[in-house]
Amino acid sequence: MTTHPRFSHTTRAHSFNTAAAQYAANRPSYPPALFTTLEDLAARPLKGAKVIDVGAGTGISTTLLHARGADVIAVEPGEGMAAEFRRAHPDIPLVRGTGDTLPLATACADFLTYAQSWHWTNPAHSLPEAFRVLRPGGALALWWNTSALDVPWIAAQARRIDQYFEDAHPTEEGTATKTEEGTATKTKKDNESHQRAPGFLTERAFKGAPEPPPHTHRVVRWSRHVPVDTHLANIGSHSAFLVLGKEDTDAFLAEERTRLLETFPDGRVEEVYDVLVIVATRS
Repeated sequence: MTTHPRFSHTTRAHSFNTAAAQYAANRPSYPPALFTTLEDLAARPLKGAKVIDVGAGTGISTTLLHARGADVIAVEPGEGMAAEFRRAHPDIPLVRGTGDTLPLATACADFLTYAQSWHWTNPAHSLPEAFRVLRPGGALALWWNTSALDVPWIAAQARRIDQYFEDAHPTEEGTATKTEEGTATKTKKDNESHQRAPGFLTERAFKGAPEPPPHTHRVVRWSRHVPVDTHLANIGSHSAFLVLGKEDTDAFLAEERTRLLETFPDGRVEEVYDVLVIVATRS
């Protein structure tokens, strides 16, 4: 068996363009501690730095980088996501392009950031491109919000999602999960704790690159409290559900609502995340 075309990497990558407003309204942001950690790992401040935020989407990370005092340019390939970005953030420059072929000059940036987007690139191309665009001493920073699977209700939900897709579209490679951290997609050979371990994710981040660069990583835990509807809309904004189709997605989310209200009878969910941040510095 092979992956159904509906769940192909390319199809999933383009799925956000039809759901950009849903993405912007419901996806989690990032905590201030993430950017402090990024500065620590890169050994340089964001304030005054030239930052290229690649795969900027609707601008969740771009606006936070801008708020830290960085001079930010966003790069986004998707028409729908770019339109939402420009609507919400007209004063931040945005160019259309991909991480595999950056429309940028050589040695023009102090930071190249990929928030929840590096896995949509091909490291065989995107890593050399990143180091081309970075100035000497510049930092390539990748990060993902990953679900905190040591929280029982989150682990149980992740298992239900994995099982839902396995029952519907089993493949030899594994199943599509609710997260977009492509470095963490579950396979039948990986157990959950191994698949989400920072070392495992970091190792897979540069898979396919000519040579993995020297890099370091850290995990930052944070949480947010949101209404059940926001949590469900967040789940539904992930590519696996966007390509699944409305009928099947709605069926899963309706059942999930019932389960969540048993755990959170007041209708507010505490989502807990571990942000994995990886930083590689250009020599």
